[in-house]
Amino acid sequence: MQFALTDDQLAIQEVARRFTADRITPHAAKWDADHIFPVETIRASAELGFGAIYVSEASGGIGLGRLEAALIMEAMAYGCPSTSAFISIHNMAAWMIDAFGSAELKAKYLPDLVTMATISSYCLTEPGSGSDAAALKTRAVRDGDDYIVTGTKAFISGAGANELYVTMVRTGDETPRGISALVIEKDMRGVSFGANERKLGWHSQPTAQVNFDEVRVPVANRIGAEGQGFAIAMAGLDGGRLNIGACSLGGGQRALDEALAYTRERQQFGKAISDFQATQFTLADMATELEAARALLYLAATKVSAGASDKTRFAAMAKRLATDTGMAVADRALQLHGGYGYLMDYPVERIFRDLRVHQILEGTNQIMRVITARELLRGSN
Repeated sequence: MQFALTDDQLAIQEVARRFTADRITPHAAKWDADHIFPVETIRASAELGFGAIYVSEASGGIGLGRLEAALIMEAMAYGCPSTSAFISIHNMAAWMIDAFGSAELKAKYLPDLVTMATISSYCLTEPGSGSDAAALKTRAVRDGDDYIVTGTKAFISGAGANELYVTMVRTGDETPRGISALVIEKDMRGVSFGANERKLGWHSQPTAQVNFDEVRVPVANRIGAEGQGFAIAMAGLDGGRLNIGACSLGGGQRALDEALAYTRERQQFGKAISDFQATQFTLADMATELEAARALLYLAATKVSAGASDKTRFAAMAKRLATDTGMAVADRALQLHGGYGYLMDYPVERIFRDLRVHQILEGTNQIMRVITARELLRGSN
């Protein structure tokens, strides 16, 4: 069966599902309500290899492909999209060091990143550069064997809690070729953090600004060559977009399952509301759209793993479709719950809030359309 998961992939998926059922789902509502950052649970996922999913085996990771990573993220997001997405971000940062870092840099940081004794954030967005990521202003000026880094990053998951920050900085001109990537440690002098942002969702992880005030960072902490940073950032985002799409599929599937259970139990006009054709049509559309988005995302994941020439376009299309679909499914699941869906007592309310940001981060869904159209038009010339 060409489109079936392999036995190994099914086994990986089952491990992630069991971890989610045991360690995430029973606690996710409390994490959300009380704004608890479940660092012990996050580190426990690393015992299964989930802190270094596509870090090479030579560097201590489990060396899986992007489809396997998507299966893991989707499974964990069924319990808590916020926590799954946080683990995805750490994986992206660790992969960047493994894929582009020097042997010395990998030896310095990867052992603790693999076990998640050290957890990493990814710092690209700034207060003045969101969708226009290449317009970033954080500056790194060479001073002997160091860079002096000054600037601010915004909306950083794990800010103030994580130990490492893979940071895009400007080392050259104002073009994308003037951007480099540095690994900056939390305890380096001049690093500080803003207050935790007050967010609609994603309550199980801290989000804040990261400030760099003349932070001295060794040149040896640069990932790749000077001027390679933007290319590294974009390569990382291909995988990040797949993962956030997978998180939307997991959250959307949970919303659908909750709606199925609720509509079977809820009685109105003398029968279960699942007996009404309008309800059945809604459930059918939700399931169909999830499966279609899942199929595209899995295909895009295989293309990114294979380094296909159209991998960026497919990652963008899959991210756009999966995140829009997950949100639409959560919205309809909430509607099927009626007034109860608006209460925090039911998981669909949390899923709805958590999935909304997926249409914004890792590139807005409008930017995903820009990428898709650009690649289509480039290929037609």
